[in-house]
Amino acid sequence: MKFVCPMPIEEYDAVTLGHGGGGKLTNRLIRELLEPTLNNPFLAELHDGAMLPRAQGRLAVTTDSYVVSPPFFPGGNIGDLAVHGTLNDLAMCGARPLYLTLAMILEEGFLLQDLWRILASIRQRLEEANVPVVTGDTKVVERGKGDGVFLNTTGVGQILDGVDVRPARIQPGDAILLSGPIAEHGIAILSIREGLSFDTALQSDTANLWPVVEALLDAGGLDIHALRDATRGGVASALNELAQASGTGMVIQEEAIPVREEVRGACEILGLDPLFVANEGRFLAFVAPERADELLEVLHSHPLGGEARIIGRVVSDHPGVVRMETWLGGSRVVDMLSGEQLPRIC
Repeated sequence: MKFVCPMPIEEYDAVTLGHGGGGKLTNRLIRELLEPTLNNPFLAELHDGAMLPRAQGRLAVTTDSYVVSPPFFPGGNIGDLAVHGTLNDLAMCGARPLYLTLAMILEEGFLLQDLWRILASIRQRLEEANVPVVTGDTKVVERGKGDGVFLNTTGVGQILDGVDVRPARIQPGDAILLSGPIAEHGIAILSIREGLSFDTALQSDTANLWPVVEALLDAGGLDIHALRDATRGGVASALNELAQASGTGMVIQEEAIPVREEVRGACEILGLDPLFVANEGRFLAFVAPERADELLEVLHSHPLGGEARIIGRVVSDHPGVVRMETWLGGSRVVDMLSGEQLPRIC
């Protein structure tokens, strides 16, 4: 789907400080670019906040900021990340996304054409998810103080009835499911950042996970104990966070973890461990062991889970520690990184 930029941006080819000054340029940016692009009845009110209808049941709320560098990368841009990342955080709470807010910090000199491309991506992803941006904010900082564009989003979702997914429900015996091959987002970003080229084009796995999560929750209900998307810090950090939060140990099998050959090769060249590389379209599910095979088939029936695997189990031994059984039959601790392996990844 293609959108036509509603603002005659040739009059200003880049963001100026005036666009953040609260005067005519700010008003024009809102009325001629932001509002028409993200058009919906909530924004059309041009009010200081959104007045939302009463929701029934439990709500989930999440907020996140996006500072990815560069803002455009194979398979998407910072706009895709902002929408998908927020929808996915709601999905990990078992919540159907309802509303998003969007705040932008723009740097003086950022090209309006690039801003339009980002907004068009945001609009397309929101239309696919049937979720509106209901309110937002725009600020402009001086040249050299903002690195182009930063985005902040807040998402509101409604938790499905009969669903209770949270770290405290993880228990020994649970099977650990991984929804697909890992490390694609981080390697795609790094390939652009470092000017690397590979025989096979690498693309970010950025995606809205709610459709596949909803199918899983509909099938599994309370037998799905916890969900976590493996973003910054990758699968290894997500597993460690959940092991510590639940007071359980975890054991994973190296040979069960799906990694595409081109990604594995890139990681070997760069000296990276795929377990620690960021993803933007993969998640972990902790499920009752007797339902694991059935729920794996549910994932396999969806395009976003076609390569899902059972990668391990939860144990009562070594609480708070993740161990991996290696290809060679040995075992090693999979710890958290002490710092950032790949900064500015989302």
